[in-house]
Parts: sequence; C-alpha cells; structure tokens
Amino acid sequence: MPKKVHPIAKITRVSGRRGEVRLLPLSRYFDEYIETRDLRIGFDMEMVRDIKLSDSIGQGKKRRFTFEGFQTRDDAETLIGQTLFAEGRTGDNAELISKELLGYSMVTKSGEVVGKLTDILWLPSNDVYVIQNGNDEKLIPVVKEIIIGVDHLLGVIVIAPMEGLL
Repeated sequence: MPKKVHPIAKITRVSGRRGEVRLLPLSRYFDEYIETRDLRIGFDMEMVRDIKLSDSIGQGKKRRFTFEGFQTRDDAETLIGQTLFAEGRTGDNAELISKELLGYSMVTKSGEVVGKLTDILWLPSNDVYVIQNGNDEKLIPVVKEIIIGVDHLLGVIVIAPMEGLL
C-alpha cells in the first residue's frame, strides 16, 4: 500500500539560473513539513516520484528552493505546475485539513448529526470547518480538544463540542 501524502506546495516559477524555484504554500504546515518530511512531486497524488530538498534561500515570501538533480534553469522549468507532497504520518494535523474530507458528515460523540463539511477555512489562529445543515451554517474550529477523530471508511468526523459551540 502506498504511503499517504499531503499536498504542501505548488511550484509556480523558476527564479535565477541555478535551478531555484518559487513555491506557493498549500498548507499551514508547509514550513514544518518541507524541512522534516520525505518529499514527492507530481501533477497529482497518484503519480508522484521522490524528490529531495537541496537548499532553501531567502526568507518569507521571497524564499527560493533548490532540489537535488535540478541544477539549471532548464531543469527547474520542468517542475513548474507540479505539486510538492510531504509524506504523511498517522495523527498528522494535515489529515484534519485535507480536501478529501469535504462532503464528510459531522457528528457529536453522542451521535447527534451536526451536518456536512462543505469547506475548510485557513485562518491565522487555527483552521475552521464550515458545516452545512440545510440553511444552517456552523463554524467548527479544527483543534484537538474538539475534533475526536475521522473515520474515512464511513466518511464521518466525530467531535466533542464544548458548551455554546453548536
């Protein structure tokens, strides 16, 4: 069985003559995962190949990245448009904000149906699930104290709502 991967960035353009590229982060965990995880690259999750980060140059929005085996501008141009994936681990925070969860049902630990997950907002303090139940919309923060678990087989997210959340 292939290992789980999470999309963390999209390669947007080449910068310089030494194979440097710019990345558009797709996850709030980008900075952590790009430095500490095994990386893969491809146009989708089904067709990825291993790639190794060689160097990170600069700071903030102007950071440039080089990958082993891509030393020239021409080499780097072959990467444009591809997505960078980080190897997933059990219990990763990135699993809780995966777009694969869209459409899952949300229920409380007592079995009460809250609604369907329609969107995941990436906010500065923490991510938020947007839950639709008819015309009613609820915002549920994605924090370990509230999100008990995700059952991918049943398509269900189980929560322990605190008083006043629902």
